[in-house]
Amino acid sequence: METHKPHLLSVIVVLAVLSFLHVQNSQAARLNPAEAGILMPTEKDGPEVDDDGKEIGTRWAVLVAGSRGYGNYRHQADVCHAYQLLRKGGIKEENIVVFMYDDIAEHELNPRPGVIINHPQGDDVYAGVPKDYTGAQVTTENLYAVLLGNKSAVKGGSGKVVDSMPNDRIFLYYSDHGGPGVLGMPNLPFLYAMDLIDVLKKKHASGSYKEMVMYIEACESGSIFQGIMPKDINIYVTTASNAEESSWGTYCPGMEPSPPPEYVTCLGDLYSVSWMEDSETHNLKTETIEQQYHLVKERTSNYNTFSIGSHVMQYGNESIKGEKLYLYQGFDPADVNFSPNNVHIGGRMDAVNQRDAELVFLWQMYKRSEDGSEKKTQILNQIKETVRHRAHLDSSVELIGTLLFGPKKGSAILKSVREPGSPLVDDWICLKSMVRRFETHCGSLTQYGMKHMRAFANICNGGVSQASMEEACFAACSGQDSGDLHRSDQGYSA
Repeated sequence: METHKPHLLSVIVVLAVLSFLHVQNSQAARLNPAEAGILMPTEKDGPEVDDDGKEIGTRWAVLVAGSRGYGNYRHQADVCHAYQLLRKGGIKEENIVVFMYDDIAEHELNPRPGVIINHPQGDDVYAGVPKDYTGAQVTTENLYAVLLGNKSAVKGGSGKVVDSMPNDRIFLYYSDHGGPGVLGMPNLPFLYAMDLIDVLKKKHASGSYKEMVMYIEACESGSIFQGIMPKDINIYVTTASNAEESSWGTYCPGMEPSPPPEYVTCLGDLYSVSWMEDSETHNLKTETIEQQYHLVKERTSNYNTFSIGSHVMQYGNESIKGEKLYLYQGFDPADVNFSPNNVHIGGRMDAVNQRDAELVFLWQMYKRSEDGSEKKTQILNQIKETVRHRAHLDSSVELIGTLLFGPKKGSAILKSVREPGSPLVDDWICLKSMVRRFETHCGSLTQYGMKHMRAFANICNGGVSQASMEEACFAACSGQDSGDLHRSDQGYSA
């Protein structure tokens, strides 16, 4: 089977449509964010107490940007913004652990060297962000070690871990690409749902925290927790999307509001900017986690239209959501007179499917390159290769389904969704194995190809042996130019 490269004109037309398909439908009305900074509110002597007079333990935070590359600018911008918000809320730097590849601020394409913004009119959110784990240190292994407070297991970086005590609270925020059952990381391997759940169970068993709240931005992020997230380990989770849909990038070129004209990439993600802009414009001593959940849910769904937007979900111990946000995000006394808790911040948002944000970036690069230049030709070739590899992945997975289950049932089985509340797959080790076999014969899944994780899960659920999968992958992809991009920031491996 040969995958044909699209004709140049077709590529340009298709990408032009993709670039602007999701950005012309709405107007975004929004208050400017609170000035980003790291000024700390004055600390009082003695332990802090809650409204009931009970002593509040230490607040900890783990912030993770799971991607790399300038086309993924928005994920690191989200995490830097979150850091500034928490610092303004009084959380000490020593209690915030930041994971980000750190290749954006000084990137040659960044029009403001050393500056990262998360809103078209936003201030710098990069200044002062600690470089705890950057570059090759941004790994699932280090993330797990940090969460467990295991200093001896950390490799490189600042060595900072969540050294929490039984009365402490932990806030974890993650932003990146994802797929059914997985979250991306800039270095392999990526994060599998059951592995994360096992780490959270170990953390709970250690008795080293009171409660934990997690905000997860990624496509199909609900699948990370659906059917496998315990309700009895004192953790509450919200996700940008349910188990079957994409999450969305926003503040992209051509949108309203649009980034400054010199920017060629999206500045933020819809769910992420929704919760942070909500926190910056409300009194977190009075706003509850539940109130923020509902406000963010409405804004991320584009006010229940879902034409551009996703379903924000919740998992775990829902009794925690009645607590005030300041217990996890801190509180800046300057915010005491901020908006009532039921006030929406911002109107409908222009947005683009996370997986198509890469094409928006490449298309902007192409349009702005000089006609006839070598650079313009190189970008066009990258666009064509990206489109070609996407088509190769889609057709290869489809053919594998046909080989394994027959032409009448193959496609339906691969795309089938289990009953609500059921886990994605019964055997997570099998899932990893099937991914390895596919990539061995058919090339890197890439961030786009992560959407096919459900197909591999269903192959496992269907009782297919590893030998049969190996044979099907070989038959589907042998002799093809798989179009493997050979880029570690795009690759997907178990």
